[in-house]
Amino acid sequence: MLPRAFYQRETKTVARELLGKLFVRKLPEGLVVVRLMEVEAYLGIHDPAAHTAGGRRTPRNEVMWGEAGHLYVYFTYGMHYCANVVTQKPGDPQAVLLRGGVVVLGEEVVRLRRGGRSDCNGPAKLCQALGLGREQNGYDLTTGGAIFLADDGFKVEDDVIMRVPRVGVAYAGEAALWPLRWVVRGFPAVGIRTVAGGAGPRSRREEPKPR
Repeated sequence: MLPRAFYQRETKTVARELLGKLFVRKLPEGLVVVRLMEVEAYLGIHDPAAHTAGGRRTPRNEVMWGEAGHLYVYFTYGMHYCANVVTQKPGDPQAVLLRGGVVVLGEEVVRLRRGGRSDCNGPAKLCQALGLGREQNGYDLTTGGAIFLADDGFKVEDDVIMRVPRVGVAYAGEAALWPLRWVVRGFPAVGIRTVAGGAGPRSRREEPKPR
Protein backbone atom coordinates (compact mmCIF):
# COMPACT_ATOMS: atom_id res chain seq x y z
CA MET A 1 0.00 0.00 0.00
CA LEU A 2 1.34 3.44 -0.91
CA PRO A 3 1.88 5.66 2.16
CA ARG A 4 0.45 9.14 2.56
CA ALA A 5 3.89 10.63 1.92
CA PHE A 6 3.69 9.36 -1.67
CA TYR A 7 0.71 11.66 -2.33
CA GLN A 8 2.00 14.68 -0.39
CA ARG A 9 4.55 15.60 -3.05
CA GLU A 10 4.42 17.84 -6.14
CA THR A 11 1.41 16.82 -8.21
CA LYS A 12 3.35 16.31 -11.44
CA THR A 13 5.77 13.99 -9.65
CA VAL A 14 2.89 11.98 -8.20
CA ALA A 15 1.22 11.76 -11.61
CA ARG A 16 4.36 10.43 -13.30
CA GLU A 17 5.00 7.90 -10.54
CA LEU A 18 1.42 6.64 -10.53
CA LEU A 19 2.05 5.04 -13.91
CA GLY A 20 2.54 1.33 -13.36
CA LYS A 21 1.08 1.36 -9.85
CA LEU A 22 -1.75 -1.00 -8.94
CA PHE A 23 -5.24 0.18 -8.02
CA VAL A 24 -6.68 -2.48 -5.73
CA ARG A 25 -10.43 -2.72 -5.14
CA LYS A 26 -12.17 -5.29 -2.94
CA LEU A 27 -15.72 -5.66 -4.26
CA PRO A 28 -18.55 -7.95 -3.10
CA GLU A 29 -18.14 -9.81 -6.41
CA GLY A 30 -14.41 -10.27 -5.91
CA LEU A 31 -11.01 -8.60 -6.06
CA VAL A 32 -10.13 -6.29 -8.97
CA VAL A 33 -6.62 -4.98 -9.61
CA VAL A 34 -5.83 -2.49 -12.38
CA ARG A 35 -2.37 -1.29 -13.40
CA LEU A 36 -2.53 2.46 -14.10
CA MET A 37 -1.45 3.49 -17.59
CA GLU A 38 -2.87 7.00 -18.03
CA VAL A 39 -3.24 9.94 -15.64
CA GLU A 40 -3.75 13.73 -15.71
CA ALA A 41 -2.53 16.37 -13.26
CA TYR A 42 -4.67 19.28 -12.05
CA LEU A 43 -2.67 22.01 -10.33
CA GLY A 44 -5.20 23.77 -8.14
CA ILE A 45 -6.05 27.43 -7.89
CA HIS A 46 -3.55 28.53 -10.60
CA ASP A 47 -4.79 25.94 -13.11
CA PRO A 48 -7.82 27.16 -15.12
CA ALA A 49 -8.76 23.53 -15.87
CA ALA A 50 -8.94 22.47 -12.21
CA HIS A 51 -12.19 22.30 -10.25
CA THR A 52 -10.50 24.57 -7.69
CA ALA A 53 -9.32 27.20 -10.19
CA GLY A 54 -9.19 30.68 -8.72
CA GLY A 55 -9.73 29.31 -5.22
CA ARG A 56 -13.19 27.89 -5.94
CA ARG A 57 -14.38 25.85 -2.96
CA THR A 58 -17.69 23.99 -3.08
CA PRO A 59 -19.26 20.89 -1.50
CA ARG A 60 -18.36 19.07 -4.70
CA ASN A 61 -14.61 19.76 -4.58
CA GLU A 62 -14.16 19.98 -0.79
CA VAL A 63 -12.11 16.76 -0.72
CA MET A 64 -9.45 18.42 -2.89
CA TRP A 65 -8.88 21.01 -0.16
CA GLY A 66 -8.10 18.36 2.42
CA GLU A 67 -5.42 15.82 3.17
CA ALA A 68 -3.46 14.05 0.44
CA GLY A 69 -4.11 10.38 -0.19
CA HIS A 70 -7.88 10.62 -0.40
CA LEU A 71 -10.09 9.82 -3.38
CA TYR A 72 -11.90 12.69 -5.06
CA VAL A 73 -14.76 11.17 -7.05
CA TYR A 74 -17.16 13.38 -8.98
CA PHE A 75 -20.13 12.92 -11.30
CA THR A 76 -19.94 14.42 -14.78
CA TYR A 77 -22.09 14.77 -17.91
CA GLY A 78 -25.02 13.50 -15.87
CA MET A 79 -23.93 9.89 -16.35
CA HIS A 80 -20.29 9.14 -15.43
CA TYR A 81 -17.99 9.12 -12.43
CA CYS A 82 -14.33 10.13 -12.50
CA ALA A 83 -11.78 9.33 -9.77
CA ASN A 84 -8.79 11.39 -8.66
CA VAL A 85 -6.19 11.09 -5.92
CA VAL A 86 -5.63 14.23 -3.84
CA THR A 87 -2.04 15.50 -3.62
CA GLN A 88 0.03 18.19 -1.88
CA LYS A 89 -0.91 19.55 1.56
CA PRO A 90 -4.27 20.65 3.01
CA GLY A 91 -5.30 24.01 1.61
CA ASP A 92 -3.45 23.45 -1.67
CA PRO A 93 -6.22 21.76 -3.69
CA GLN A 94 -4.53 19.67 -6.36
CA ALA A 95 -5.20 16.16 -7.65
CA VAL A 96 -4.39 13.56 -10.28
CA LEU A 97 -7.19 12.17 -12.44
CA LEU A 98 -6.95 8.42 -13.02
CA ARG A 99 -7.75 8.06 -16.70
CA GLY A 100 -7.09 4.42 -17.48
CA GLY A 101 -5.30 1.15 -16.94
CA VAL A 102 -5.18 -2.55 -17.70
CA VAL A 103 -6.86 -5.23 -15.61
CA VAL A 104 -4.33 -7.63 -14.08
CA LEU A 105 -6.68 -9.45 -11.72
CA GLY A 106 -10.45 -9.87 -11.62
CA GLU A 107 -11.22 -9.62 -15.32
CA GLU A 108 -14.37 -11.71 -14.84
CA VAL A 109 -15.66 -9.20 -12.29
CA VAL A 110 -14.85 -6.29 -14.59
CA ARG A 111 -16.71 -7.92 -17.47
CA LEU A 112 -19.77 -8.33 -15.27
CA ARG A 113 -19.61 -4.66 -14.28
CA ARG A 114 -18.86 -3.41 -17.80
CA GLY A 115 -21.43 -5.37 -19.76
CA GLY A 116 -19.04 -7.97 -21.12
CA ARG A 117 -16.07 -5.64 -21.74
CA SER A 118 -12.83 -5.45 -19.78
CA ASP A 119 -11.24 -2.35 -21.32
CA CYS A 120 -10.53 0.54 -18.94
CA ASN A 121 -9.19 3.20 -21.31
CA GLY A 122 -11.12 6.15 -19.97
CA PRO A 123 -11.92 7.52 -16.50
CA ALA A 124 -15.61 6.54 -16.64
CA LYS A 125 -14.76 2.99 -17.73
CA LEU A 126 -12.18 2.76 -14.96
CA CYS A 127 -14.67 3.87 -12.31
CA GLN A 128 -17.26 1.44 -13.60
CA ALA A 129 -14.78 -1.44 -13.52
CA LEU A 130 -13.63 -0.57 -9.99
CA GLY A 131 -17.06 0.23 -8.57
CA LEU A 132 -16.18 3.85 -7.74
CA GLY A 133 -18.99 6.34 -7.25
CA ARG A 134 -20.31 9.03 -4.94
CA GLU A 135 -20.01 6.76 -1.87
CA GLN A 136 -16.25 6.45 -2.40
CA ASN A 137 -15.66 10.21 -2.54
CA GLY A 138 -13.28 11.11 0.28
CA TYR A 139 -12.07 7.54 0.83
CA ASP A 140 -8.66 7.39 2.53
CA LEU A 141 -6.38 5.28 0.32
CA THR A 142 -3.77 4.87 3.08
CA THR A 143 -5.85 2.91 5.60
CA GLY A 144 -5.48 -0.52 4.03
CA GLY A 145 -9.21 -0.96 3.58
CA ALA A 146 -11.22 -2.00 0.55
CA ILE A 147 -9.53 0.53 -1.77
CA PHE A 148 -5.83 1.32 -2.01
CA LEU A 149 -2.91 1.77 -4.39
CA ALA A 150 0.13 -0.48 -4.30
CA ASP A 151 3.60 -0.86 -5.79
CA ASP A 152 4.62 -4.36 -6.90
CA GLY A 153 7.98 -3.23 -8.27
CA PHE A 154 6.81 -2.77 -11.85
CA LYS A 155 8.72 0.11 -13.46
CA VAL A 156 7.61 2.33 -16.33
CA GLU A 157 10.69 3.84 -17.97
CA ASP A 158 10.71 7.41 -19.23
CA ASP A 159 11.23 6.38 -22.86
CA VAL A 160 7.82 4.65 -23.00
CA ILE A 161 5.87 7.60 -21.60
CA MET A 162 4.12 10.30 -23.61
CA ARG A 163 3.32 13.71 -22.11
CA VAL A 164 0.40 15.25 -23.96
CA PRO A 165 -2.40 17.81 -23.38
CA ARG A 166 -5.34 16.97 -21.17
CA VAL A 167 -8.74 15.94 -22.51
CA GLY A 168 -12.06 17.80 -22.39
CA VAL A 169 -10.76 21.07 -20.93
CA ALA A 170 -11.04 23.41 -23.93
CA TYR A 171 -12.78 25.90 -21.63
CA ALA A 172 -9.40 26.44 -19.89
CA GLY A 173 -7.92 28.33 -22.84
CA GLU A 174 -4.15 28.00 -23.15
CA ALA A 175 -4.11 25.70 -20.11
CA ALA A 176 -5.85 23.08 -22.26
CA LEU A 177 -2.52 22.64 -24.08
CA TRP A 178 -0.36 22.17 -20.99
CA PRO A 179 1.31 18.72 -21.21
CA LEU A 180 -0.12 17.41 -17.95
CA ARG A 181 -1.31 14.03 -19.21
CA TRP A 182 1.00 11.05 -18.86
CA VAL A 183 0.30 7.96 -20.97
CA VAL A 184 2.25 4.73 -21.33
CA ARG A 185 3.10 4.37 -25.01
CA GLY A 186 0.93 1.71 -26.68
CA PHE A 187 -1.94 2.05 -24.21
CA PRO A 188 -5.15 2.69 -26.21
CA ALA A 189 -5.77 6.13 -24.74
CA VAL A 190 -8.60 8.26 -26.08
CA GLY A 191 -7.98 11.58 -27.82
CA ILE A 192 -4.21 11.64 -28.35
CA ARG A 193 -3.15 13.74 -31.32
CA THR A 194 0.29 12.35 -32.06
CA VAL A 195 3.07 14.16 -33.85
CA ALA A 196 6.38 12.94 -35.23
CA GLY A 197 7.91 10.49 -32.82
CA GLY A 198 4.60 9.99 -31.03
CA ALA A 199 5.35 12.51 -28.32
CA GLY A 200 2.11 14.41 -28.79
CA PRO A 201 1.59 18.17 -29.09
CA ARG A 202 2.88 20.52 -26.42
CA SER A 203 1.91 24.02 -25.49
CA ARG A 204 4.23 26.84 -26.49
CA ARG A 205 4.04 27.81 -22.85
CA GLU A 206 4.52 25.37 -20.00
CA GLU A 207 2.22 25.22 -17.01
CA PRO A 208 2.96 27.66 -14.14
CA LYS A 209 5.60 26.75 -11.60
CA PRO A 210 4.32 25.52 -8.22
CA ARG A 211 3.77 28.34 -5.71
